[in-house]
Amino acid sequence: MSSFPWLTTLGVVPLVGSAAVAVVAKEKSAAAKKIALGFSVATLGIGIAMATQFKKGGDRFQFTESHQWIKAFNINYGLGVDGIALVLILMTLVLMPVVMLAGWHDADEAQADGRRSVRAYFSLYLLLETMMIGVFAATDLFLFYVFFEAMLIPMYFLIGGFGGPQRSYAAVKFLLYSLFGGLFMLAALIGLYVASGKHLGTGTFDFQTLATAVAHDQLGISPGLGKALFLGFFVAFAVKAPLFPFHTWLPDAAAEATPGSAVLLVGVLDKVGTFGMLRYCLELFPGASKFFTPLVIGMAIVGTMYGALLAIGQTDIKRLIAYTSISHFGLITLGVFAMTSAGQSGASLYMVNHGLSTGALFIVAGFLISRRGSQLIDDYGGVNKVAPKLAGVFLIAGLSSLALPGLSSFVSEFLVLVGTFERYKAVAIVATAAIILAALYVLWLYQRTMTGPLKAGLEGMKDLRAREVIAVAPLIALIIGLGFYPKPVLDVVNPSVNTTLQHVHKQDPAPALPNVLQTPEKVDSK
Repeated sequence: MSSFPWLTTLGVVPLVGSAAVAVVAKEKSAAAKKIALGFSVATLGIGIAMATQFKKGGDRFQFTESHQWIKAFNINYGLGVDGIALVLILMTLVLMPVVMLAGWHDADEAQADGRRSVRAYFSLYLLLETMMIGVFAATDLFLFYVFFEAMLIPMYFLIGGFGGPQRSYAAVKFLLYSLFGGLFMLAALIGLYVASGKHLGTGTFDFQTLATAVAHDQLGISPGLGKALFLGFFVAFAVKAPLFPFHTWLPDAAAEATPGSAVLLVGVLDKVGTFGMLRYCLELFPGASKFFTPLVIGMAIVGTMYGALLAIGQTDIKRLIAYTSISHFGLITLGVFAMTSAGQSGASLYMVNHGLSTGALFIVAGFLISRRGSQLIDDYGGVNKVAPKLAGVFLIAGLSSLALPGLSSFVSEFLVLVGTFERYKAVAIVATAAIILAALYVLWLYQRTMTGPLKAGLEGMKDLRAREVIAVAPLIALIIGLGFYPKPVLDVVNPSVNTTLQHVHKQDPAPALPNVLQTPEKVDSK
């Protein structure tokens, strides 16, 4: 294991960049943008260099760091990544320069009318990047909670300061829902700390220590307390995900945020919810997880169908994409709680692929809105006649969202459905119907906006500019590349998935063999 503090460096670089951007003179907005983009690209480079050092057959948590933070409560500055956290961090690092470049002028209007400055917008982006890296890298539960709550602040200001007409309402709703969920987690954290102190001799927030104690039945948590603590974590993660019926803040927040902020909100922040379910809910409370599995699967399947059906009826492009994400998060949760290797591997891969495809959709929607000045679907039509490159990128992103074979989301969705079918056949069959609905809302959106007669007022619409092509190209390349060859990601996440299943004491169901294949004697007797 390398002694170099990779994860601390990953977090510090954008934090330094945020401070550097913040001190740039307000009138030098172009310089602020370039500095922010430079720091985000540098962070991506460091992340890629770190990833090359990750050993797929090595320890579960690598690049670990641990330093005493609050001695009285045995709280440490503990960092480390397993395969799942690593790929989510890499996805975050890829998305950050993409959204900066794509939304190069998103904050110009806010500065022009005196609401906020461009430097504040890009400084908040870099601060948010530090928090998002920290929440995936933390191995101390208290540190995880700090990052979990702290990342709300920059996102709150990004929505409330630079969003649409209803930005204040959307930002406050987002913050209140998230803080409400966080209070449940805080109560559960305190309960877990007290329980660990009683049975381990000293209270601890260290995830590996707690998970090992739970796996060996050394923590001594009663079934009733385990269920209560599970619910504390689960409610916080269900709000963050967001899982039905805790989802109502997302359409408002995504619709009012700038396209770049919407990408980070839906593509990264919301993944903390499903990531937390997979790591913390299942491994720390395996008994309670099994007990609540029917309820969670019911919520997931309702959310999958509900989100898809509401997406079909939307008139706002960004709200439509937000509702599709509610449907996708239902499928990801389904894969997590199917508790099969295929389901959880698919859910982990789905988190990455959803960030790429939905990120591309929001970015292209932003390109459209910046040209027309409207989020309404009915204000568009025939765009492929004047902007064929824009229409082509939109089509690829949309087809990935509906899980077309050959594009990234197909493999992850297929694994989730196969993994679910191994345990819950009826649920998997119902969930498969969401694919039909996805085809309906994606193709209908494309048909209404990109095909047909050219809508009045779109005659002079410009096609993608060089900057916009450069911004969206990495996402399209990854969508196609992971569609044909997802093995590098699966090889990294599968060991972590197997460890999770071992801690939950779950094995993949054995395939049922036909009677005629059981023994030669039975075949002969027949």
